[in-house]
Amino acid sequence: MEMRGVGEKERVCVTGAGGYVASWLVKFLLQKGYIVHGTVRDPCDKKNAHLKDFENASENLQLFKADLLDYEGLCAAIDGCSGIFHVACPVPVGTVANPEVDLIEPSVVGTRNVLNACLKAKAKRVVVVSSVGAVMVNPNWPKDQAMDEECWSDRDSCKTTKNYYCLGKTIAESEAFEYAKRGELDIVTVCPSIVIGTMLQPTINASSLLLLTMLKELIWESDENESMEDKTRHLVDVRDVAEAILLVYEKPEAKGRYICTSYTMKMQALANKLKDMYPNYNYPKSFTEVDDSGKLSSEKLQDLGWKYRPLEESIVDSVMNYEERGLLLKK
Repeated sequence: MEMRGVGEKERVCVTGAGGYVASWLVKFLLQKGYIVHGTVRDPCDKKNAHLKDFENASENLQLFKADLLDYEGLCAAIDGCSGIFHVACPVPVGTVANPEVDLIEPSVVGTRNVLNACLKAKAKRVVVVSSVGAVMVNPNWPKDQAMDEECWSDRDSCKTTKNYYCLGKTIAESEAFEYAKRGELDIVTVCPSIVIGTMLQPTINASSLLLLTMLKELIWESDENESMEDKTRHLVDVRDVAEAILLVYEKPEAKGRYICTSYTMKMQALANKLKDMYPNYNYPKSFTEVDDSGKLSSEKLQDLGWKYRPLEESIVDSVMNYEERGLLLKK
């Protein structure tokens, strides 16, 4: 077997490597020849087994046991890495009993721990994956103006609306830039919208529930809720998000924040599109009107060279993935 030359491959770390977006990022990094350290809660857990099946994983992937509140574990994983992708973050499904402990602390303290470990390792560049949740909760932003990277979610509004996920993301991303301002780390952030597309991980992630619920065929779901709020949704393919994260890492000119979103649709319009493509599923019977119009701009990311897939491709690949996993049952 050919020996790897010293310094031939770049060593990077991905936090929460077994997650939805992170799994695709790990896959792409390995394909490009990076040596990848991945943090997971349990390297032996079968829910992380898919990572070991990726191309080049046997030689270039090493999993480390660490969660976001385990500073020493994070230091061990990040040690020797020139680049760090902080992707790990709890994403809630439904109401969270203790948001301070379940959402805010892992998001804020976890990001702090990762960045301190990056400092210790003298990392070259850090990409922090935030969310449009850190952008869009801003009642003071002009309604006719697309929200861009200058727009930040208002913390008081997040608290008032009990939107603790957005609050945690806003605080964590803000703190990350404080490190950057002090000149301690080269930090770039990516703020994805609702992520859809093929799941590589065996468990169902929160954002995939958008399409699954729309198709009304979650195998554990009853048919009690026939009406759905016609909310505005901003969508992006998981592969496009992973490519955006890699792009801002590899482009030296990338600076600051990058909103990552492709399509804006009302739920009823999305349902109609799905119905045209897949008529044999049981869709919501009615929609309740909601005034929540909001525009997002990914112009900055596109100017850097980012491109995204057609929405139809994302939908087709998602539905095929759900069907293969037995998550959908046609009527």
